Amino acid sequence: MRALHAVAQHGSVARAAAALHVTPSGVSQQLAKLEREAGLELLEPRGRSVRLTRAGQVLAGHAELVLAQLAEARTDLERLREDVLGPLRIGSISTCVHALLPPALAALTEQHPRLDVTLDEGEAEQTLPMVVVGDLDVAVFESWAARPAVVPPGLAQVTLFTDVADLALPAGHRLAHRRTVDLSEVDDVSWISWTGRSGCYEWLMQVLRSQDLEPRIRCTVGSYLTQLALVAGNVGAALIPRLARGQVPDGVRMLATRPVLNRTIVAACRAGEESHGGVRAALDALRDASARYVSH
Repeated sequence: MRALHAVAQHGSVARAAAALHVTPSGVSQQLAKLEREAGLELLEPRGRSVRLTRAGQVLAGHAELVLAQLAEARTDLERLREDVLGPLRIGSISTCVHALLPPALAALTEQHPRLDVTLDEGEAEQTLPMVVVGDLDVAVFESWAARPAVVPPGLAQVTLFTDVADLALPAGHRLAHRRTVDLSEVDDVSWISWTGRSGCYEWLMQVLRSQDLEPRIRCTVGSYLTQLALVAGNVGAALIPRLARGQVPDGVRMLATRPVLNRTIVAACRAGEESHGGVRAALDALRDASARYVSH
């Protein structure tokens, strides 16, 4: 269609080829293919040149409209790429606020200085409904294999990476010399959990009960670093995601568990917005920041 339009505009195959930056034989091949597909002759000889038949003129008119529409679509896409400005509201679980969001926000600030980003900490139970109603643009949350997050309809999800939780035990515990432990063996400790009745709290309850353990929760703390400090003080045991671990304090031993406790870190936005403006830029920045964790 582009070749036919060029011939209609320039009056010959040679001039059309020059305008399209291809060889005359290339234009001729495209036109022959178009004639076969149309089932009609589109060109007829006119001395040393050619002219469009009636069918060619009709199809060339459609070609002009099609090419104009494609050019408009291309322009719209370019505007989307450039239109990265204004407010962008992100909600995230605390471990990602600590580890993932700093490099992602730094990249957004550098690459898109007209983007006004705000960040709120919260669990999926709070942030996902806020995305649905438009109070947040992007939510970063966790979905445990043993307790998948419930994602409301109308949201698009982008998987960032998979994380694992390990068992943190006081160094003097009878199992602390192990590298791997069956969770069902850890039946003689109190537990340190995330803040009561949160998704993380419910996940811990579910995991321990699946191993026939009745959880004795001694502390509920909204910080994994504080949980590790309490483990170091021989207050109890905790399950700590690797993303949240940081430097392990003296007096704490980290053990892999059977079963393995996996969680997926996910970003969500309203469906249809993942390829537009600031949301697209935020998802790209989150993917880039996640790259260092993909193989963990």
